[in-house]
Amino acid sequence: MGVDHMEQTGDDLPRVVDILRTLIGFRTICEGTNEDLIDWVASFLQSAGCRVTVVPGERAGAKSVFASIGPERAGGLILSAHSDVVPVEGQAWHTDPFVLSRAGNRLYGRGTSDMKGFLACMLRTAEKAQSRALERPLHLAVSYDEEIGCVGVRSLLSAIGAAGPEAAGIIVGEPTEMRTALAHKGKIAFRVTCRGIAGHSANPSNGVNAIAVAARMVCALDHLQADIIRTETHDSRFEVPHSTVQVGLIEGGTALNIIPDRCAILAEIRLLPDRDGADYLAVLHRAAEGLMRDYPGSAIEIEVLNAYPGLNSDVRNPVSQFTLNRMRQNEASVVGFGTEAGLYAEKLGIPCVICGPGSIDRAHKADEFITVEELAQGERLLDDVLDLLSR
Repeated sequence: MGVDHMEQTGDDLPRVVDILRTLIGFRTICEGTNEDLIDWVASFLQSAGCRVTVVPGERAGAKSVFASIGPERAGGLILSAHSDVVPVEGQAWHTDPFVLSRAGNRLYGRGTSDMKGFLACMLRTAEKAQSRALERPLHLAVSYDEEIGCVGVRSLLSAIGAAGPEAAGIIVGEPTEMRTALAHKGKIAFRVTCRGIAGHSANPSNGVNAIAVAARMVCALDHLQADIIRTETHDSRFEVPHSTVQVGLIEGGTALNIIPDRCAILAEIRLLPDRDGADYLAVLHRAAEGLMRDYPGSAIEIEVLNAYPGLNSDVRNPVSQFTLNRMRQNEASVVGFGTEAGLYAEKLGIPCVICGPGSIDRAHKADEFITVEELAQGERLLDDVLDLLSR
């Protein structure tokens, strides 16, 4: 892969590429530290004239930032990005994933598409806002640990709620190839722990096999999926038009000649936006109660590890119409992956859309990239945001 110089494409583009180069250099792997990046972003925004709040994370080594520029009044717009990226271990990169590299029109690096490209556009837009007579404020929100279940945005949402006048809407800049997306599924991740009674495998009746109990719980999860497909209304906007149930990991047993007394299942349910996860969990709790009667001496615990809501924005809301019009799109789309947008919409109660440069098909892979033109498209949309807030 040949790497060449940064050539000019539009009068302002090299500045956003320089910002992206700095952002890519921070190794903000999810569940690791992002403090250096957030400190740099906070300093950058302060230099751009923003009012900046750094929000401590709910774990060591993690921070978020919320910033505003323009008048302190209602009706502004929030631009949102997450700072974390997924790991690169085991991936065959042709370049250093934490050094921005260019080959032709492509800019390579971990997070270029997901989603430091949009973050770079956000920061450049804040710089431009200094010279604009904004009538309504521009807000910027940067979270952590989105990649492990939208974890870090929760403390940030509390800070946004306490920050002052309500914004009119939010653009979450996940990579949609600049298409306006108004919906995504929610998710519940949970652990099912099945406990039995250990004993020598030569006499199985002297114990309770926790793996056998867990196998029946896996069957219950399969039956739940079949019931969802058979009985629930499908949403044809999604590639998979129904809620999905998946077992991702099973762990149990210590030796072949010991009746296992513990087996754990990690599973997830991805929910259509209008579905209530509590209904599905209630089905699983009833199945567990029946199994504990079938296997005297057993115990089954279902523990929710993480959950976030789906998004289902109204195409008629002003933010939806703004992005659709600016991107010259006749209809909105949906995304198949989860985002922080559902939490923003739920907790703040304001319109939310997903629209950003890059492609999710390049994310989480070796040689992730964004194109120069995609960055330019992201900038143009945010230039239009400044126009909107200036009148």
